[in-house]
Amino acid sequence: MDLMRYVKENMVLIPKGQELIRDFVDPVKWMSSDYKISIPGTKKEKIVKQELVMIQSFLLLNTPVTNELYNYVIGIDYDIQIKDFPVVNISWIDAIKFCNLLSAKLSLEKCYTLDAVSEKIVFDDSKNGFRLPKDEEWQYACRGNTEGYRYDNIEDIAWFEENSDGRLHEVRTKKENNFGLFDMIGNVWEWCFDLYDEERYGNYRIFRGGSFASEKRACGATSRRKSFPDFRMDDLGFRIAKNNLEGIE
Repeated sequence: MDLMRYVKENMVLIPKGQELIRDFVDPVKWMSSDYKISIPGTKKEKIVKQELVMIQSFLLLNTPVTNELYNYVIGIDYDIQIKDFPVVNISWIDAIKFCNLLSAKLSLEKCYTLDAVSEKIVFDDSKNGFRLPKDEEWQYACRGNTEGYRYDNIEDIAWFEENSDGRLHEVRTKKENNFGLFDMIGNVWEWCFDLYDEERYGNYRIFRGGSFASEKRACGATSRRKSFPDFRMDDLGFRIAKNNLEGIE
């Protein structure tokens, strides 16, 4: 695989803009960012937290990271028949390590370092390497200049519980959004860089978008879940981001 060519052909430039990030938080139990899929509890019990965030332009891979790309970069064999399926059973830490490894292979600066004292991942946003998308970047990119919970009819854009036959599907088999991004909703959940709520949940990280195993209501631009950074499951993957074209022009 020609990694530089792959990156140039598949990283999409997302224009700058703004995005309203909103959470309906139950004081006792975490809620989804969309109250309609937030259970248990009643709406009046929830605390509304929202912020209008300015998004700078950035690059985002047009699909979730596939088995072909992941396994080529980390250097292990895999079944060629699944090369175009999203890689799954990937923890947040696995995704961070992949970003650094891909950056190194393309002679770019690593965005992440491990603090030996605190054992925390330190993110340097000034570096030109690959990284996970930020929470607000992911939601903004998913909407693709639309305003609804989904950017089109769910049957046309997503693999989810009702149409997936209970399994993963190859990327690019559903309609892309207005930014040219495939599988932003459904097929696999995708890790973001951000902590969910450090005060309440410690080091739990966010993942977004729903999967092939998700109910329809869980597949949308504002659908969010969280878990600890070494959590893995068979419908959880990721896609990579980059600040700009520096180093891959």
